[in-house]
Amino acid sequence: MTPSASLLLLLLLGLSQAFPVEEEGSSEEEEEEGEGEEEDTIDMTTRILSTNNGSNENLLEGDLLAPITRNAMRCFSQSCLWKKASGVVTVPYVISYHFSQSQKNMITRAMEAMERRTCIRFKERSREYDFISIENRQGCFSALGRTGGRQVLSLSKQGCLHHGIVIHELNHALGFQHEQTRSDRDSYVRINWQYIKPSTAYNFHKQNTNNLNTPYDYSSIMHYGRTAFSMNGRETITPIPNGNVQLGQTLNLLYRYPPFYMPPSVQTKSMPTDTWRKQDKHSESAVLCQGCSVV
Repeated sequence: MTPSASLLLLLLLGLSQAFPVEEEGSSEEEEEEGEGEEEDTIDMTTRILSTNNGSNENLLEGDLLAPITRNAMRCFSQSCLWKKASGVVTVPYVISYHFSQSQKNMITRAMEAMERRTCIRFKERSREYDFISIENRQGCFSALGRTGGRQVLSLSKQGCLHHGIVIHELNHALGFQHEQTRSDRDSYVRINWQYIKPSTAYNFHKQNTNNLNTPYDYSSIMHYGRTAFSMNGRETITPIPNGNVQLGQTLNLLYRYPPFYMPPSVQTKSMPTDTWRKQDKHSESAVLCQGCSVV
C-alpha cells in the first residue's frame, strides 16, 4: 500500500470511533419520520439488525451488501477508498425524492457531524461518476467502501432514520467494517457460538483487516451488541477480560479521539497513545479539522 493510501485510511479509520450517537431533530421531525421515543439502552447495530430482519437483500454481517466485483469483504486498498485531493476526501451523494425535506435534513445533519471532526466532505453530486445514492429501500445497509459508479445506501423510513444509524451506514460506504470482525478480535471479545443461530454464524467470521495498530473499540458505533444474531436471547459476544464493558455505542455522548484521526498538520504533534473519552459535544471540532483544505 502506498504511503498516501495509508494516510488516507488512517484518517478515515477514526470515523468509526469518533462520533456521539445523539438523536437529532425536533419532535415534529421524529413524528414525520415514524420514529418514536426509544430506550437509550438499544445500541445502533441492534436497531439495524431488527430493522433488516426478513430483508430480501443479500446482506453480510447484517447490513453489508454482498460484493459483486471484489472476492472478499476487504477494504484497505486504494481502489475502494474515496478520492482525496488537497487534503480533503470528497464523497458525492444524492438523496432520493422519496424522503421528505425534514428526513433529508436529518441525513445531512449526520454528514455534517462527520465533517466537523474530519477532512471528509460530502457534496451533492453534479457529474461525478462515483457517488452514494441514499434510498428508501427495505432496511439499513450499504456496500463496503467505494465500489465504482452509483452505489446504494439504504435508509428505510421504517427504522433507519436515526442519527447513529446514518453515521454507521455512511461509515460502511467509506470502507469501515464492523469492529468485532477485526482480525485481532479474539484478544478482546469471546464469540459464544453455542448461542448463535447456525444459519447466521457466518456473520461472525473474522476478516483479514489491516488494523494499523489502532486499539480495539468496544463502544464503537460499528460494534455489534451483546445479543446480535442470538437464537435464545443469550449473549453472543462477551468482552474480555472485563465482561461488563459496554458493547456498541448507544445514545450517550461518548467520544474517542485517537491521534491518527487528526489531519496531517496535527498528526505530528505529541498526543496520548491510550484511549480517552469526553462528555463535551463539539469543543474538539476546530482542532480535528485543522489542516483540512475545505473546498
